[in-house]
Amino acid sequence: MLLRWIAAEGRRRARPPRPLARALSYGRVVDAAARDGELRVFVVAGEVSGDSLASRLMASLRALSPVPVRFAGVGGELMCKEGLQSLFPMEEIAIMGMWELLPHIYSIKRKIEDTANAAMLFQPHAVVTVDSKGFCFRLLKQLKCRSNQKVQSPLHIHYVSPSFWAWKGGESRLSKLHNFVDHMLCILPFEEEICRLNGLPATYVGHPLLDDAIGLNMGAELSSDKSKYQRSCEAFRLEHGVSPGATIITMLPGSRMQEVVRMLPIFLHTVQNLRQTFNELSLVIPVAPHRDVRTYIEKVVQSGPFPVVLIPGGSLKERYNAFSASRAALCTSGTAVMELMLARLPCVVAYQAHFITECFIHLRKKINFISLPNILLNSPVVPEILFRACTAKNLAAKLSEVISNDQIRQMQIESADQVFKVLYEPIKKRDTLLREEIGYSGLSSNFLSPSMIAALTVLYMDKHQNTACWNLVV
Repeated sequence: MLLRWIAAEGRRRARPPRPLARALSYGRVVDAAARDGELRVFVVAGEVSGDSLASRLMASLRALSPVPVRFAGVGGELMCKEGLQSLFPMEEIAIMGMWELLPHIYSIKRKIEDTANAAMLFQPHAVVTVDSKGFCFRLLKQLKCRSNQKVQSPLHIHYVSPSFWAWKGGESRLSKLHNFVDHMLCILPFEEEICRLNGLPATYVGHPLLDDAIGLNMGAELSSDKSKYQRSCEAFRLEHGVSPGATIITMLPGSRMQEVVRMLPIFLHTVQNLRQTFNELSLVIPVAPHRDVRTYIEKVVQSGPFPVVLIPGGSLKERYNAFSASRAALCTSGTAVMELMLARLPCVVAYQAHFITECFIHLRKKINFISLPNILLNSPVVPEILFRACTAKNLAAKLSEVISNDQIRQMQIESADQVFKVLYEPIKKRDTLLREEIGYSGLSSNFLSPSMIAALTVLYMDKHQNTACWNLVV
């Protein structure tokens, strides 16, 4: 299977390291850092998924940089573990939706100003913003305007291309980004070409779920072998006191406070509607590393009729242990859908928004699906219950099918390999070429993960020497 092969590549012994090749020695960031004796990277993330992406990038930058690395910016718990002192709590800018943003506009503007001031004082060689395009693009615009034209400005790199391809007329907006974004790091293979066709330099670095596959040691943790699965399931039940006969349902109501407040009550009512169908139910909720989110969830579930196991959502191993013990999942649309595919856990995707936001989406969208597996395969592999249709009654009916119907379950499980093949195949050639030219100096693995490819792009990409420096990996 594809994922087992990926895991095996990550475990192979690395070849002896050798110096970076001459072709990759003209990186603007590396050259400037070498002159200063340190690499200064200003990094900003505004969501839990961005915190995870950025923390892995930070670790890879530290491993690959020829000089010591210093970080500053805005981030979450995982980024702080990599040495970041966040200017303010990341959750203060984690706001999604048009109508939902209105009460926070003044606060967000102040935070953009404060962040820009901090970036200018830090004098970074590179500014890396991760997802959260509403905040990050406004920040990059400010930084570009403030740059002293007599001094070379830092390289502006945005990690995770905005999904403009999903909206009517959206691709034309990409052509305007080159005014303040020097390079785009894409996590979907087709995005690189779309960006380049619209005048924006871009590199497909691989989806972060491939990093998860390596981090989980896929061959052992997520094997299809039933005996291993059974042991994992039994260990989870024993650890958390879940009855052997209970049907476990994982609920992923989101990472932002506004999402959790909207979706968790619907999810709980959904499970209540299943009481007549399934004798014994037990719920598992991976809680985002956000104090207010955890407090809210604890308060809501303590009065519920079902036993609920809360696990730290920031722990990769604990999340996937919970997935392996579950029969099905209810999931707010987002990165978590891909995690469930990786874990081979059948799920139902749900999403609600304010009425005005919903109307805007209906008017502007040009794709038929909202969840990434369905988009990549252009097929309704994962059931989606969205907007006004997203009621406890409708979710309960669909979730009951996913729990009980073996054909529906098998279709989702078999689709997982197709999804990850789509994501992995485009970086195989890129990985091989980089392996030949770089020799993995200082690395213990000869498999370049997405975070490593992203770090190499930050270090050695120069927009003024784009073709000369990076034709190795295109």
